[in-house]
Amino acid sequence: MSQAAETNQANFEIDVLKSALPVVVDFWAPWCGPCRMMAPILDETAGKLAGSVAFRKLNTDENEGVAREYGIMAIPTLIIFNGGKEVDRVVGLIPAAALESKIREAITAK
Repeated sequence: MSQAAETNQANFEIDVLKSALPVVVDFWAPWCGPCRMMAPILDETAGKLAGSVAFRKLNTDENEGVAREYGIMAIPTLIIFNGGKEVDRVVGLIPAAALESKIREAITAK
């Protein structure tokens, strides 16, 4: 089971933009092979960062408005939010160690 809870257009503001924790949002779709390959990497990273970073998944097929708002042109795309603002993004597959490092760097940068 995924460590990242689903979010959608209706809940995006509460789940992501108003979250007390930094949030990593996985923009994905069920038909996307690379998205399925990214899922265990995301779960591993979520497990390591549990309690300090929230993880959410947003199905781009079902939430086109949010995907369009954030300029999602390819999936998987991970956007790192801190204080309701985008602080970094990753497009495509990335190893777990590199993802964890990128997230830690993004949420501690001033």
